[in-house]
Amino acid sequence: MAKPQNLNQKKVPWPTEDAMQQVYAMKLWGGATHDYFSGNGSHESKLVEPYVEVVRLFLSSFEFPPVVCDLGCGDFNVGQHLVQHTQNYIAADIVKPLIDRNTTKFQAHNLKFLHLNISKDPLPKGDVALLRQVLQHLSNSEVQQILEQLKTYKYVILTEHLPEGDFQPNIDIISGQGTRLKKGSGIQVLDAPFHWPVKQAETLLSLKPKAHPGIIETILYTL
Repeated sequence: MAKPQNLNQKKVPWPTEDAMQQVYAMKLWGGATHDYFSGNGSHESKLVEPYVEVVRLFLSSFEFPPVVCDLGCGDFNVGQHLVQHTQNYIAADIVKPLIDRNTTKFQAHNLKFLHLNISKDPLPKGDVALLRQVLQHLSNSEVQQILEQLKTYKYVILTEHLPEGDFQPNIDIISGQGTRLKKGSGIQVLDAPFHWPVKQAETLLSLKPKAHPGIIETILYTL
């Protein structure tokens, strides 16, 4: 006889790496004709081109090209446009088959791909870290672990999809396909429970997606 289900039993989250592999395998972010697809936010030109331009301008402001670490690089449709403006570009993602594919598809003398769980594995050394719509898919616990590691960089550029207007930030979720938008929330790293200590925060870009509610905000943090 089967054991009766405990309705009060807490749901155990799937390991984040498994969840993200499923996202790509089942094309949960779209891209039916693509081998790997990181969502419309990484392919819609009106969202990608302004982001590439503001980050390019920032990278070009250095006297010597910086070392950039793209943490959660996805299908690399965005990052590929920034490599030429860096001394070295290190792109990491939690999905190994995706990293294997990127390594074959995108090649440059100053480009390296790494398979990393950025909430657990040591992060590569660099001057600038880029996280474009990455934290919004992760639990508060994983976000906190990542923020602790990001303190090793001088600059961090975070991009998050947020509700418009006033909202309660940082409502917790289980890591995976979805974001906090369904709960009317979004990631704000300066607010509780993170209270991320930074020297300066500057909004570089704020865009309104055509097909989705909310805004996509890119902020430069100086640590």
